[in-house]
Amino acid sequence: MNTPLVPLHLDATGTLPPPASDDRNLAGWYADGTTPGETGTAVIVGHLDTRQGTAAFYRLSTLTPGQTTIVQRGDGSTAIFSIDEVQNYPKSAFPTDHVYQPTGRPELRLITCAWPYDRAHGGYQDNTVVYAHLTGTTPSSTGAAGSVTNPR
Repeated sequence: MNTPLVPLHLDATGTLPPPASDDRNLAGWYADGTTPGETGTAVIVGHLDTRQGTAAFYRLSTLTPGQTTIVQRGDGSTAIFSIDEVQNYPKSAFPTDHVYQPTGRPELRLITCAWPYDRAHGGYQDNTVVYAHLTGTTPSSTGAAGSVTNPR
């Protein structure tokens, strides 16, 4: 799936919100953080589903170590990441420091909601986090918008 990226910023509570749910094909990149492919931890978040049905990161939890994901950057270059691990965490015990920690190499985190769903307690109770590291890049081509492609 090729998913367009929109820039995201922390909200008033210091939380990175997902992209607007009116377009289930969108994912969002933490625009005040590391650019995917640069040294550090880049973060992309997307919805598991919306009222319209399955969304961009619906299959995120099915990714496995060794698969790749490609981020097409705003300048048209691509950053190719190899998946290291996929973890589920309860939202009530989300390991923020571990997920967002700075790294000495280019890394990527893909994040979405995860089952179980409990309407009485605010919806999805877990998050899926994909950890990946940069394994390659391709040169830029003009006119490209940011996007992420999963899996390969």
